[in-house]
Amino acid sequence: MAKLNKAKILDLFDTQTRTNPSAHLGLVREWADGVLRCTGSYNLIAWWDPNLRSEDVDSVITAQTVFFRSLNERVEWKVYSHDRPANVEERLDAAGWQADEVETFLVFDLEYGDIPAKPTPGVNVRRVRDHKGLEDYVTASSAAFECDQSHWSEMLKSRLHDPTLVAFVAYADETPVASGRLELIPGTAFAGIYGGGTAPTHRNRGVYAALVAARADEARSQGYRYLTVDALKTSQPILLQIGFEAVATVRGWILNR
Repeated sequence: MAKLNKAKILDLFDTQTRTNPSAHLGLVREWADGVLRCTGSYNLIAWWDPNLRSEDVDSVITAQTVFFRSLNERVEWKVYSHDRPANVEERLDAAGWQADEVETFLVFDLEYGDIPAKPTPGVNVRRVRDHKGLEDYVTASSAAFECDQSHWSEMLKSRLHDPTLVAFVAYADETPVASGRLELIPGTAFAGIYGGGTAPTHRNRGVYAALVAARADEARSQGYRYLTVDALKTSQPILLQIGFEAVATVRGWILNR
C-alpha cells in the first residue's frame, strides 16, 4: 500500500471537514467569537479562525466558556497537534477546561487496499436497520465499555434513517458482542469510525477488525476515499496492524455542565 502524504491529508481534512462539519438532524453550526461551534445533539468546537493571534486566545476561550456555562451544557474543544496558535491547549487548561486522553488520528486509504480481517467462526457483522438493532447496539456497547451506554439509544434512534450515519453490531451466535458507528461526511473524501468496542469475553478473536472492515466496505461503496479514526491506546495497535497510518495526535478538552 502506498504511504500517505500526511501533510496533504491534514490539509484536505481541515479544509473539507473541520471548516465545514457535517450537519445532521438536531445540529446547528455557527461562527461566534472566532470559533466555529456545533451545538444541539452534541456540542463541539473543532475549528477556529486560522489567523487567531496567540494573544487573543484567552478572550476567545472566555467567550465560549461563558456561552456554554449560560446554557449549562457540556462541550468538547478538539485540538490537533498541527493546530495554531500553539498555546491553545495551555490556555484551555488555564481556563479550567479538562484534558481528555490524547488520541492518535489514524487514516486508511480505501483506494489502495482492503482491511485484512480474517473471518471469525460464528461471528457476523450486521448493519443496524431497526429498533431491535438499536437495542443490540446499546447492549454490545455497554458490554464493551463495561458501563451503561443507554444514552446512545435516543441519539441513534433520531438518526436511524439518517444516510450520514451507519451503525453496525457484531453477533456471536446471535448475541451482540461488539458495535461501532460510521459517520459519512457528504461532499468530502472522508468517513470516520467511532465507538468501536468488543465485549471482554470476545476480545482477541478478530471481532474488532471485522467490525472495522464492515465499515470500510460501506464507506468505499459510497465513494469515500479515506477512513479516519481518533484512536485510543487500546485500539491503536490493532488499527496500525491492519493498515491505518498515524497522521497526527488529537485531544479533546472538556467543559462540563
